[in-house]
Amino acid sequence: MESNVTSKPTLTWTLDTAHSQMQFKVRHMMLTTVTGEFREFEINVETEGTDFSTAKINASANVGSATTGSEQRDAHLKSDDFFNAEQFPRLTFTGNSLMHVGDDHWILKGDLTIRDITKPISLECLYMGMMDDPWGNTKVGFEVNGKVSRKEFGLKWDVVTEAGGVVAGDEVRIHCNVQFIKQK
Repeated sequence: MESNVTSKPTLTWTLDTAHSQMQFKVRHMMLTTVTGEFREFEINVETEGTDFSTAKINASANVGSATTGSEQRDAHLKSDDFFNAEQFPRLTFTGNSLMHVGDDHWILKGDLTIRDITKPISLECLYMGMMDDPWGNTKVGFEVNGKVSRKEFGLKWDVVTEAGGVVAGDEVRIHCNVQFIKQK
């Protein structure tokens, strides 16, 4: 018996690392925001055709590649006070759903794991577009934003100043610009 259902081909999208960033931002002493980034990260995406609402998304970052522009702070981030890069070398994200919510806006829901603690999170995605580059590659871009509580993931270091303020805020803002290349 023949099926009248036409299935779309499964497409694999690989990260264009030269045109992608994975950043995090944390308040310092409630006076400024410190920005850091993971220099080594991977994101794999599979879709049915070019329908991103069907996307299967898996991402991971090498915790040891975290950099903030301060060697002392970077070493502290990799210590047991924060990521414990030696025992937990990677953080991971597995997407459960990507929903179109209007215009170029999407919501990505999934599970984030840091230090073997997994929590569901929701990220706002802005679809930046899809086009072919001059070399015949189809590319797609997204801007991704969200926030998490670092303490919920075991990044518990906390110092209070004499004035009663905290040195490092609990809220971590996530900001990513990612570009993918459709595999042929």
